[in-house]
Amino acid sequence: MEYTKLGNTDIEVSKLCVGCMSFGKAGTMHDWTLDENDSEKVIKHALDLGINFFDTANGYSAGTSEEYLGRALKKNIARDKVVIASKVYFNEGRLSRPAIMREIDGTLSRLGTDYLDLYIIHRFDFDTPIEETMEALHDLVKAGKVRAIGASAMYGYQFYNMQLAAKEHGWTQFSTMENHYNLLYREDERELIPICRQMNVSLMPYSPLAAGHLTRPQWNTDTLRSKTDRVAMGKYDRMEEYDMKIVNRVNELAQKYNCKMSQIAIAWQWAKGIASPIIGATKASYLDDAAGALNVKLTAEDIAYLEEMYVPHPIVGAIDHNPAQGVMLLDEKK
Repeated sequence: MEYTKLGNTDIEVSKLCVGCMSFGKAGTMHDWTLDENDSEKVIKHALDLGINFFDTANGYSAGTSEEYLGRALKKNIARDKVVIASKVYFNEGRLSRPAIMREIDGTLSRLGTDYLDLYIIHRFDFDTPIEETMEALHDLVKAGKVRAIGASAMYGYQFYNMQLAAKEHGWTQFSTMENHYNLLYREDERELIPICRQMNVSLMPYSPLAAGHLTRPQWNTDTLRSKTDRVAMGKYDRMEEYDMKIVNRVNELAQKYNCKMSQIAIAWQWAKGIASPIIGATKASYLDDAAGALNVKLTAEDIAYLEEMYVPHPIVGAIDHNPAQGVMLLDEKK
């Protein structure tokens, strides 16, 4: 495994992050999530591969994702050898100060730890003043409950304004951005990613394999997730006609390099300067495949070939208003 530092911090993470939305009680959020025993097997395998970075959220599977992750880590590794990230926003009060103070305590309790390495705001909150959110996050850092903070999918101007507010007040600034980014969705290359580069903010994209579409030559499969993941359908199905041209090129390069399609997609992420793409694994073998991508080195010609067929996409990730209270699955196909 290879490692990198997050932003301007001294926090060292593996160049792969395990996405813990795959863990939790099935039916509380998705139908395809792993139970506690199977979650632990995947988590233990990740540790065996040298992966030390895990990303969960307070709302994943009604809190059971955090619980499963916390118990599995406690059984298998010392706390200071792993980097745990969790998120706040899809909860009562969103990113208000009272909500942040309440939610961090719930997250720490479920994880069974007294601090979080990285606390991420899951979306931009249109109802709470930026200063209120940034000061509350800074106070968590001062209190020792959080080591660093990050943001997730939002518009570039929103992220810039939040960073500016923190800088102006001498508060903690964001070290990471967890945005929606892959070969089939590159809208953040216009604004958000350049802002992150300018501010030395590490990128840790979610959905680097586009919900599996970058791992196989056909659009759909007969897996439980492919058949029931209505969020993935909402994110990707409308652009299938255009995106299959890119999928075909990923498949061509995988054959050229005698590797998995997923390895081409992940190698492209690192070639674009991504710190640690988030891999949501329901099987330990998926992590083996991801780690194997470290051996794939794409040329400038390969990268241009992969990117050539991209067309502008509707925005998926950033939101233009707060969803109704209790809504967790934003892009769900009805």
